[in-house]
Amino acid sequence: MNTINCFIPFVDEQQARATVDGLKSSKFISKIFLLADENAKGGIEGCEVLKIDALTSTATIKQIAANAGNGYVLLYCKYDTLRLGYLAIERMLRILDDSQSGMVYADHYKVTNGKQVKAPLIDYQEGSLRDEFDFGSLMLFGADSFRKAASMVKQNYGFAGLYDFRLKLSQFAHITHVDEYLYTDVELDTRSSGEKVFDYVDPKNRGRQIELEKAVTEHLKEIGAYLEPKFEKVQFDENDFECEMSVIIPVLNRVRTIRDALKSALSQKCDFKFNVIVIDNHSTDGTTEAIDEFKCDNLIHIIPDRDDLGIGGCWNFAAHNKHCGKFFIGLDSDDVFSSEETLSKMVKAFYEQNCAMVSGTYMVTDFNMKMIAPGVIDHRELAPENGRNNLLRVNGIGAPRAFYTPLFRKVNLPNTCYGEDYAVGLMMSRHYLIGRIYDVLTYGRRWEDNSDANLDIVKENANNLYKDRTRTWELRARIKMNKSN
Repeated sequence: MNTINCFIPFVDEQQARATVDGLKSSKFISKIFLLADENAKGGIEGCEVLKIDALTSTATIKQIAANAGNGYVLLYCKYDTLRLGYLAIERMLRILDDSQSGMVYADHYKVTNGKQVKAPLIDYQEGSLRDEFDFGSLMLFGADSFRKAASMVKQNYGFAGLYDFRLKLSQFAHITHVDEYLYTDVELDTRSSGEKVFDYVDPKNRGRQIELEKAVTEHLKEIGAYLEPKFEKVQFDENDFECEMSVIIPVLNRVRTIRDALKSALSQKCDFKFNVIVIDNHSTDGTTEAIDEFKCDNLIHIIPDRDDLGIGGCWNFAAHNKHCGKFFIGLDSDDVFSSEETLSKMVKAFYEQNCAMVSGTYMVTDFNMKMIAPGVIDHRELAPENGRNNLLRVNGIGAPRAFYTPLFRKVNLPNTCYGEDYAVGLMMSRHYLIGRIYDVLTYGRRWEDNSDANLDIVKENANNLYKDRTRTWELRARIKMNKSN
């Protein structure tokens, strides 16, 4: 009956005692290993201490594999108390065996500010390549699968060891989500979704990001989805356009910000003709009237004759309009261009870098356009050398984004209100270079009405699930393309 070896983080007895006692109450537990760094003190009777450098390192994964035993591995990844649900261990074991999986993870409860709430997770799939994919804090593995995945690891990582390991595991084993609430832990990160969204591009995390990029690049090579930095040429030979560049602004009920966006767009200084196309998606808060205050020949105000357009659909509607320029750039209705030279820099980048799409750099600001953390977001992880591969790992593509209109019209954006720009970036990067500009081109204003400012867990999960699906589709397309070449 004693078939599970457990591995839990350890600082001292006070921190880990309740978790250890809970585990010992299960008849399926064989051994408990305490994962302790150099600052940990003491131990707990009946447990074995394993000295580690970090929970997420390759060295720690190797140590766990060496002590996995002959049955199963239970890994807990938080420094707070784990409280198992009634018969939870039995349930996870049954599903791991019945589904013939290499790993299972489960929905759970979390205690936030003293209140217990549900923490549902999402299903793992081929495109779940985000390094911040949420498995919860408790994972159960088959010991043989754990050892096999650990033996496939080629690099020694300090930050990316656990990430690299689970990518290796996914190459030969099912990773199964148990959508049942099987345990409780304490939520340690109580920030809103709008505050967490920039973690992966925060400059202070750059060293970690480099390791994660290496791990995902190796994974893509091993599964046949890696793309070399060789790109199809863009000819720019279609010239049946009334202007060189358009600014496209989709908007719905942004009366507080639309004037600022329009002023910054209309004040651009260029040696070519440009226009501004506003797709007003049936606003009801005075936005429509605010737009009409601007009396400019190069401002085109369109209210669609249909009511089924998301943000992506609005972009498509404008890009296919007869007034759209040879290139177009998107501007969120609550953002502003940082200078009068943004359009000129974008057009120059298209020709100099020979790209179908250009992604710029932005500064995160408050509503009054004063810089706030994390500051300048330049998405250096999307550099031409490996950006098209690393894009499958990260959750965004930078801003502002501009496109060569004839190629965009062949791809188009999904008609969604989240992830639409990311999806088209993935598709375009399959064939063409995404150009980069590292000057700050826009101010990205963070305020209470941002679409991702404070999402509940259901909406956040839906968004992440959709982006994982787009990655799965793109992953399969790249594998197919590589096989045919």
